[in-house]
Amino acid sequence: MLQLSAGSAVLGLVLASGVVTLAGPWDSGQRTAERARAAALAGTGGAHHDAAGPERPAPKPPAPAPSAPGVLTALTAPRTEAAPEPKSPPEPAAPAPAALAATLDPLFADPGLGPLRTASVVDVPTGKQLYGKGAGVPMTPASTIKIATSAAALTALGPDHRIPTTVVATPDARRITLVGGGDPTLDAGRLRALAADTARALRGRGVTAVTLAYDTSRYTGPERHPIGVNDNIAPVTALMTNEGRLGTSANGPAPRSADPAGDTARAFAGLLAEHGIATGKPPARARAPKKATPLAKTWSEPLSALVERALVHSDNDLAEALARQTAIATGRPASFGGAGRAVTDQLRALGVPLAGARFADGSGLDRRDRASAALLTALLVRAADPARPELRPVLTGLPVGGFSGTLQDRYADGSPGAAGAGLVRAKTGTLTGVNTLAGTVVTADGRLLAFAFLAGRTTSPYTAQPALDGLAAVLAR
Repeated sequence: MLQLSAGSAVLGLVLASGVVTLAGPWDSGQRTAERARAAALAGTGGAHHDAAGPERPAPKPPAPAPSAPGVLTALTAPRTEAAPEPKSPPEPAAPAPAALAATLDPLFADPGLGPLRTASVVDVPTGKQLYGKGAGVPMTPASTIKIATSAAALTALGPDHRIPTTVVATPDARRITLVGGGDPTLDAGRLRALAADTARALRGRGVTAVTLAYDTSRYTGPERHPIGVNDNIAPVTALMTNEGRLGTSANGPAPRSADPAGDTARAFAGLLAEHGIATGKPPARARAPKKATPLAKTWSEPLSALVERALVHSDNDLAEALARQTAIATGRPASFGGAGRAVTDQLRALGVPLAGARFADGSGLDRRDRASAALLTALLVRAADPARPELRPVLTGLPVGGFSGTLQDRYADGSPGAAGAGLVRAKTGTLTGVNTLAGTVVTADGRLLAFAFLAGRTTSPYTAQPALDGLAAVLAR
């Protein structure tokens, strides 16, 4: 088995970062991890990372650099002819399809992938498919559908869009309404600041007692996801704090509030009281008056950051919010059905293959979702297109193998995917009997590939996930 050299790994990290730099800052932990990995690999001088010991001498220090005087002399010497123009290194070639098939076919036959499996590998610079097995067959994508949800939201809204949470008042300021805009990332700190701003505005009008209501009408349809009560997702409502989490967790499964909107409104009333604004009766759900006046507002992070968070941590609540924001922006109902139609419309505008695709939700928790491997790789190619910089967060949000998000504990040394650590960036997908992986990888000679591997009727994630990781990692060799 070929071993990945430290030089290739470091080169891959540099090239991978170059592809996505246009999107702006990455997740800080992700960037730090990649720098640390690159430094560690460079220091060892090879793929074997054991510390020096009695039978393994410490690596020799690098040779001294050439003396400065010699360099300076050359720079100041008389020039007798024009210096030749530096030549750009030749662009690395894409892997040959036949050679790629010979490498991938044995791994694709791994029984851990179950009886239903499809694949697509595409050369990103050209968009040419290099490997395909049932690439156009619609499959249950699980959370890899978040790639589609994210691309649709960025297309409809742009990376700078922010989701508001607003407080409005009647003309006499005696009745105020907390209006949810659909931001599941609203946290206790921002809610407290919103209450302080509201209290300040009310006192400026001479008001110290109000009736408080809360408005969740931005979203329509059922609040409960079709899977029902589940630690993976809160009721989908336009007003919530910390994704309705009961506890201190920031991501992953957690017990959720049955009434996150009501909880947020009651917490807001308590914060107003701390600032000397009495609200009397507990807040009730009601639409804001049509002629209400804005008092205070708080905004989410930009959509680019929300997309990255949704992809890195496979955030279901945030993915459903992205789908509904897409619906709102395009005039569709902000419901499961309306959001699905809105996502489809935006992807159709991107010109990606949608045969058999279905978006029953934005998160991938619904088993009725369908997407093909070809659709996922086409979206990744679109996200890398220099003409579509608004889609770049789809790439920068992909977890890094061995370092971040849902891939942090995969691609470890000794695993089938070890060669892909730091080089594979991919969105995971996991449901009972479904395991998927879609993302990008830098080859040993610096070519960027997009891939999607979808497996159904798997018997265990503990056999399916290593098989998927091995498929992605071998592309880096």
